Amino acid sequence: MVDRRSQLSASVPVGPKAPLNIPNEFLRLYDLSYNLWWSWDPAGRDLWGRIDPQAWAATRNPMGMLQVVEPSTWEALAASGSFSELYDEVVERFDRYLSSDQTWFDRNHGGEIDGPVAYLCAEYGINEKLPFYSGGLGVLAGDHVKSASDLGIPLVAVGLLYRRGFFRQAIDPDGWQQHTYQRLEMRRRPIREVLDPHSGRPLRVTLSLNGRDIAVGAWRIDVGRVPLILLDTDLPENDPADRPITHILYVRGREARFAQETVLGIGGARVLRALGINPAMWHVNEGHAALSLLERLSWEIGSGQDLETAKRSVADRTLFTLHTPVPAGNEIFSPSLVTAALDGTIEGIEMDTQRELARSGSNDGTVFDMGALAIRLSDRTNGVSARHADIVTRDWGDLIGGPAFAVTNGVHPSTWLGRSMCRLLENVLGRDWAERTNGSKMWEAIRDIDDKHIWRAHESQRELMTRRLRTRLREEYARHGAGSRRLRWLDDQLPADRLTIGFARRFATYKRAGILFTDPDRLEAILRNPERPVQLVFAGKAHPADREGQALIKWVFEMSQNPRYEGHLFFIEDYDLRLGRTLVTGSDVWLNTPVPPREASGTSGMKSAANGGLNLSVLDGWWAEGFDGTNGWGFAEHSSSDAEDADTLYRLLETEVVPTFYDRDQAGLPRSWITMMKSAMITGLSEFSTHRMLKDYAEKAYLPLGRRER
Repeated sequence: MVDRRSQLSASVPVGPKAPLNIPNEFLRLYDLSYNLWWSWDPAGRDLWGRIDPQAWAATRNPMGMLQVVEPSTWEALAASGSFSELYDEVVERFDRYLSSDQTWFDRNHGGEIDGPVAYLCAEYGINEKLPFYSGGLGVLAGDHVKSASDLGIPLVAVGLLYRRGFFRQAIDPDGWQQHTYQRLEMRRRPIREVLDPHSGRPLRVTLSLNGRDIAVGAWRIDVGRVPLILLDTDLPENDPADRPITHILYVRGREARFAQETVLGIGGARVLRALGINPAMWHVNEGHAALSLLERLSWEIGSGQDLETAKRSVADRTLFTLHTPVPAGNEIFSPSLVTAALDGTIEGIEMDTQRELARSGSNDGTVFDMGALAIRLSDRTNGVSARHADIVTRDWGDLIGGPAFAVTNGVHPSTWLGRSMCRLLENVLGRDWAERTNGSKMWEAIRDIDDKHIWRAHESQRELMTRRLRTRLREEYARHGAGSRRLRWLDDQLPADRLTIGFARRFATYKRAGILFTDPDRLEAILRNPERPVQLVFAGKAHPADREGQALIKWVFEMSQNPRYEGHLFFIEDYDLRLGRTLVTGSDVWLNTPVPPREASGTSGMKSAANGGLNLSVLDGWWAEGFDGTNGWGFAEHSSSDAEDADTLYRLLETEVVPTFYDRDQAGLPRSWITMMKSAMITGLSEFSTHRMLKDYAEKAYLPLGRRER
């Protein structure tokens, strides 16, 4: 059988790797540093820390670290038998991973499609050192790509190279969110420029935008077996006014945002074509990439098809995933803006036709709706949870022509499982647990784990979380001008034996971060109970244009400084992938309080559950499917008011959550809590992983749509 993944990788030629001073005996570190596989392999992660612990702690970036390692360090490592053994083990695991022809896809569907899946998305959360993500959509896309690699699904991902990424967050002494954008150091990242397969020079495609020709270049990141292609307009040949198009993720201005989505959609399709990649099917992940469908429609018309036949040809190979819970959440633009930007850009399709295809579900033509465009030119549209699919069907069913189907989101287990829990699963299920994609039966072995072992693993992760959070708080307080006494006070905060509730996500108002403050007296009594104290840890960003979200952050920060809650409530600034992983691996309880049914899916609670965290969540999105009465707590399936939901939340904390956590036996173990932890882990790892999600996508869409090309 032809290895289509090798063919796919070879079809995206790239320039040379950056020079690094690595001795000959460890030259494979080049290959390891240029493939993000190491970031979800436990031994791969351990390897970098063994080279230079201090440099690794400071950089968390293999390429950044390798450029500063001293020759004496290499000499010591060469003389270390333990390091050489670990190096050999990681290299062997890496080579076996990339060369395996016994992946899930190989065993079950090898040879069924003739080309790769093209996956287009506006953001990718692969690693915190690659700031091409803002929140849930990007983190999901990163996990999607990793599981596609693990399962052996031939997939090529396309996005944008944001040289200034999403903003870094700092909270000022008054609680206001400050935004800074840091330029990406390309030579210190595992990114290589994509070359033209014919000329060997840097690849360029051209598109017209607002009457000007704009060159689009491309860069490649290897994510295991999957090439991630990122598009770039910051090129010398472009006008200075066009070079920043791809600089900042989710730029605020509507004209600039549409320019980004033009580069992603039209530019993405043209780059794949220039590389000679002919996808078996296309997965448009949210409406930002919808213009790729107009570009492909133009190709079909250019081949001689009439408009209706061309529309069917495009749709026959297209899946559209809608992530927003209501139509108003989709990307819409004014028709005049679109006409000015695209007039003459897409050959063979009149502007009137483009506007008609992007007309919203109503009969007026006042908006250019990217979601509507994607639905009209896709064979299938899915929601990201069972409940969300019902909402999509309710709001978009007429346009879809029937019900949307559901593929509930998941998370990539190897990325989000803490190190102590990972070791525990290796002991119980075998070192290859993450590669085995059997059903829930395999995970039932978790119930037989000795309670003290699972509790100790959780305590270890909670203690690590405590240390990391104290470090972050110390840096923040020092920047705010706190004195030495205040900084020493932090050394005793966030004790690891206190019930810790985590809340970390985008600060949009519908997520109701402030619902716990509805009754200040009741909350204070819960937090400051001398026998059963509770602490709350908040983190999250609000978009720079979201003033209400920023005001909510300010309010939560002010509450953390209020003497009523001081020492029991903390806001941790600069939420990113690393902080998110710290919180979901160490929190005892994961709190989620959106207004139902506005949570399309949510994934942070899945990550916590996989680590034994217990969800305390509104019965919306994934939790409406995941909650079974033994693995956490659910409430407010249909919200009536914030006050009533807050009352239910307080009651659960007072009568169930807090008492269960502090109910200990003679050995000091919360037996009932641990039983719930095991149920949560089984739920998270078996039903809500991206391995399950990718299998669903493959069997419900990728294969049925891709086979049509044969």
